Amino acid sequence: MEKNPLRIALFAGSFDPFTIGHADIVRRALALFDRLVIVVAVNPEKHCMFTEEQRLDAIRRLYAGEARVSVMSSDGLIVDVAREVGAQFYVRGVRSVADFEYEKIQAEYNERLGSLETVLLYASPSLAAVSSTAYRTLAYFHKDASWMIPKQATIK
Repeated sequence: MEKNPLRIALFAGSFDPFTIGHADIVRRALALFDRLVIVVAVNPEKHCMFTEEQRLDAIRRLYAGEARVSVMSSDGLIVDVAREVGAQFYVRGVRSVADFEYEKIQAEYNERLGSLETVLLYASPSLAAVSSTAYRTLAYFHKDASWMIPKQATIK
């Protein structure tokens, strides 16, 4: 397989919803890579607050002016998506030791299955407590969590 001269990375997650923490990882990844493919991971066993289309639309609106970012969804293995789009790297955000331990194991699988190099970016300290789970919890209790979502990515 011929190496792609562009440094293409994937950034995947359920993004239910896409938060300011996710946007910070994207911003920082764009400083490292030529192209970034944001993948909305679809898992039929996971019950999401927002539909796949809502999540895709929100992220596409946020990055509409950024030619180096593309957005897609997939229900497959990340190594297969990487092969499909020619990505050599997989970007992951890490907020805690628990995140690190999980990502370390996943990185080993991705290297073994598809020679996909995982790049960990630590959460900015001011954003370490921001998560999609926290957003959904606050929303469930009718608390304002809008500050966790980039304004252009508000789900309609």
